[in-house]
Amino acid sequence: MTGFESIVMVDWSARSKPSPARPVRDAIWIAVHEGGETRVSYHRTRAAARDALVTHFDRALDAGRRVLAGFDFPFGYPRGFARAVTGRADPLALWAELAERVEDAPDNANNRFGVAAQLNRLFPGTGPFWGCPRDHETPDLPARGSDRAGHGLPERRQVEQRLRRAQPVWKLYTTGSVGSQVLLGLPMLQAMRRRYGDALAVSPFEPADGARIVLAEIYPSLLAEEIATQAVEDEIPDAAQVRVTARTLAGLEPGTLETMLAEGDAEEGWILGVGQEDALRAAATPAPAPPPLRDDCFAMPAGVDWTPVEDALARLRDRLHPVVGREDCAVSDSPGRVLAAPVTARRAHPPQANSAVDGYGFAHDALPPGDPVLPLVPGRAAAGVPLGKPVPAGQAVRILTGAPLPEGVDTVVLEEDVNDSGGCIAFRAGIRAGANTRPAGEDVEDGARILDAGRRVTPADAALAAATGVGSLPVRARLQVAVLSTGDELAEPGTEVAPSRIHDANRPMLGGLVRRFGYGLQDMGRVPDDRDALRARLDAAADVAHVILTSGGASAGDEDHVSALLNESGAMAEWRIAIKPGRPLALGLWRGVPVFGLPGNPVAAMVCTLVFARPAMGVLAGEGWRVPQGVELPAGFEKRKKPGRREFLRARVRAGRVEVFPSEGSGRVSGLSWAEGLVELGDGAATITPGDPVRYIPFEAFY
Repeated sequence: MTGFESIVMVDWSARSKPSPARPVRDAIWIAVHEGGETRVSYHRTRAAARDALVTHFDRALDAGRRVLAGFDFPFGYPRGFARAVTGRADPLALWAELAERVEDAPDNANNRFGVAAQLNRLFPGTGPFWGCPRDHETPDLPARGSDRAGHGLPERRQVEQRLRRAQPVWKLYTTGSVGSQVLLGLPMLQAMRRRYGDALAVSPFEPADGARIVLAEIYPSLLAEEIATQAVEDEIPDAAQVRVTARTLAGLEPGTLETMLAEGDAEEGWILGVGQEDALRAAATPAPAPPPLRDDCFAMPAGVDWTPVEDALARLRDRLHPVVGREDCAVSDSPGRVLAAPVTARRAHPPQANSAVDGYGFAHDALPPGDPVLPLVPGRAAAGVPLGKPVPAGQAVRILTGAPLPEGVDTVVLEEDVNDSGGCIAFRAGIRAGANTRPAGEDVEDGARILDAGRRVTPADAALAAATGVGSLPVRARLQVAVLSTGDELAEPGTEVAPSRIHDANRPMLGGLVRRFGYGLQDMGRVPDDRDALRARLDAAADVAHVILTSGGASAGDEDHVSALLNESGAMAEWRIAIKPGRPLALGLWRGVPVFGLPGNPVAAMVCTLVFARPAMGVLAGEGWRVPQGVELPAGFEKRKKPGRREFLRARVRAGRVEVFPSEGSGRVSGLSWAEGLVELGDGAATITPGDPVRYIPFEAFY
């Protein structure tokens, strides 16, 4: 643990009016981590946030707690700015100067654009500050960065040159700007310095040792993947950023934070943790275990009788959430896994400009008039074997497909279009600049998001991740599904049994479906009609699985022990769904694990699994709610349907038409093997004649 008893992280804002009463992003969020707990608060104005910080600092000092306070804006400017403004290369003198110039009212009204224009007038040319609404634009403050010239200052600090996405401090307006937060944040920090005197130190400008309050610059994007993974449902991203950053800094190994605070540039400042990203990631607390499902998550409103299919699906979709945590998975093992967080490219693809063909490369601007004849430089450029030297203007080099373009080459001519003799090449005039080349990042730019959370990884996704430098992916732990069958009448397939008994067809079918869905199967076997035996088997299933599928025993008969035990547990609901084939689903929790009590009839068990359990398990597995994609096809059958229930017919496609199994009997297991999908008929009455369009859902759409 760190030497600080209180960790405070602040996401600052440069809004010119109070933020909405309802919490939003791009406002001020403060996280406080103390005593192993993290609290997050929302503040509508900078004045309110400042007062909250002062209150916390005062209480911490009174209680003898040491405080680290991190703010997500730069503490300094590129080298040379402080000296030009104050006469000294002292960033804290610049803080004092800005505090004199900046006016920031309690309602967030401020003069930051006017201050930026004043500061720009201290430099030659135009700039360095830029960006403002059109009504604030003046000759001293351009709206566009490209309008600046001759101000003589670096564009970025050293620390920002090490980070892909960090914005320069000069940018005051539009997406990603941080300059306004700096102009309005540093005067507030200067007020803190005046209030607390020697009890407060600013890292890295002052030694942190012995200070009771230490201020540091933070950049939450250093933990972008961890923040995305640990964000809870509907959490505003800014709140997640400060919460996870505070927990991470609190979890650093002893001495690590003190080392980080001592690092950095004494004039420009430094972002805490840059250069020690591995330590930060190691300290980032793993994603908390997903919250358990509520005991009443399957409860139906009082008085509900038959529930339409759409209503039942909506209730499942709204009441379930992921129940599996996160782990890392090698890219090679990732196909079929569900992503727990977005994935970004670690390098561009291609990483360098390269040749798209075998041929000869040269600088297009140096081509002579007419049909070019160019001398060849010795050597060649090949994929993985760069030339290693520049190509002089007016000369060419042999280059192969995929080879990085050497310095001095921006165009490639196909070898088929070239005459090569005597150390020279000749080809027809008219080739366009950049021909037969691929620019760096043509496919994917460095840092671009390539995959979204909740996506089931495909082999092509694995290729994309590998090509962009990603070696492991953040995935959800594989959902484990326990399958068990109940009933004295059941026997193992292949065994000799009396005619009064039947072989267990459901367990092989349900187990196969679970594997096709990509989940882990826990086969819990058969359970006789004995309540104690079933209780023990459910206990065993809850120890190894996230979901339990049972078949049989889900009604209200004397031997329907699944329903009885779920009722005893206090978390049972019988859903009478208007569906055919099917009958009431028994839904409940056993020791916090959701149980889907499926009908014992194999046809109904399979249809209910595909229609209800499959999308529900998708949510529990972290991949979201999946709606199977059906297609409209002409019917190759006749049917008259009564109103009141949605029907699913076993079907397949032949000669462009949908045919259905001759019998709708729910005991005809052969129809499941015969079928290749389902025809879905709506809740109302219908008369289907050959050629009428019907919705056909292939079984593959459920997988």
